[in-house]
Amino acid sequence: MTPQVPHAGAMRLLDRVLSHDADSIVCVATSHRDPGNPLRRNGILPAVCGVEYALQAMAAHGALTGDGAAQLPGYLASLRGVTLEAERLDDVAEDLRVEARALSRAVRGFVYAFTVGAGGVALLSGQAAIIIPEHA
Repeated sequence: MTPQVPHAGAMRLLDRVLSHDADSIVCVATSHRDPGNPLRRNGILPAVCGVEYALQAMAAHGALTGDGAAQLPGYLASLRGVTLEAERLDDVAEDLRVEARALSRAVRGFVYAFTVGAGGVALLSGQAAIIIPEHA
């Protein structure tokens, strides 16, 4: 099953959901190796772009654990404790494993811890807070 997320076309970065439960999700992505990845700049995909992969995993988790509708669009309110263990993602040969775990969820926002890794090695991690506006 492909969850409905508020991303389309080349900006849909995740390939599939490996697993999910009420609190967490694990996804796989191969788009980091695609020369046409829309986040690339001058042929390079900086590791910080892995945050977008994690945000999409969070949106997929919201859709899968909600009523099946697309996760409402939200705004990234904050990033905390982001650690980059790589400079770029486009040179990572393995598929990306994107994990997100809900720390707090409410009607108009949520906080997730996330890790993006490959080959058993964490490439970046941190926490993201998302606010969903009332008019969404």
